[in-house]
Amino acid sequence: MTVTSESTTGDQLADSLLQGVGNEQMRAATRLLGAHRDGYWLRRLLEEEAELAAAADRPVVDRSGMHPSVDWDAVGLLMLSRPGALKCSRSEMAVLEVAASLVTPLRGAARLGRPGS
Repeated sequence: MTVTSESTTGDQLADSLLQGVGNEQMRAATRLLGAHRDGYWLRRLLEEEAELAAAADRPVVDRSGMHPSVDWDAVGLLMLSRPGALKCSRSEMAVLEVAASLVTPLRGAARLGRPGS
């Protein structure tokens, strides 16, 4: 089980969420979020897991395997259908969009340079 604490660094948090993940795009996206503001988004996904899962109508953290990992499809769906549930600045949303674009580059909300941005 992945647990966040004040002493856990963003890199350590990313490592814990990457156990058993072989997809290089998912690894890069998770590492990016681990490096940004000491794991700001990874902490939010874990600490607000129930609320974000309810908003996305599916878990944002996949706990079906031996180790939890970010469910990038759920994150993309949340960004696309319920971005207000993420309650963040435009710059924080941009970081999440960049990370998601590494995994799902054609997803509407995660496409960089989208009209209206």
